Amino acid sequence: MQSAALPTGAGKSFVSCALAHAAVRRGHTALYVRTPRLLAELALSRGDGRYVRRLGQLARIGLVVLDDFLLTPPNIVEAKDLLEVIDDRSQVRSTLVVSQLPVENWHAALAAGDPTLADAILDRLVHNAHRLELKGASMRRRQPPADEAHAA
Repeated sequence: MQSAALPTGAGKSFVSCALAHAAVRRGHTALYVRTPRLLAELALSRGDGRYVRRLGQLARIGLVVLDDFLLTPPNIVEAKDLLEVIDDRSQVRSTLVVSQLPVENWHAALAAGDPTLADAILDRLVHNAHRLELKGASMRRRQPPADEAHAA
């Protein structure tokens, strides 16, 4: 059974950034990155010889926030990159994943390239994870001015 996408604008990115700020205020390092942008950066770093160094940098960050996770299904190279990043951090550092796609649909989105890769990624991400599912109207909707709200 397919689940509907989580609502756009419900505050997923806002909450993840707030958690990253809290981590930084407590002395941890944190990185917020949109997953498509990270995957593009890793592809570029592979081409110019920085790939292994960049993976090492990502592995040392206390909290990595991967926003827009599986917004578009990754190709096999991108899925391998995700596995490298997630595996380096698994059970050592914190990774916060933000996605509009419900968790039960992640395997199908990842398995397009290679089901074994999907299993490996999800095994490291989903087990022992804390899940928050946000619901509600978009926070981006324009609110009526205060005097119009009182008149209604």
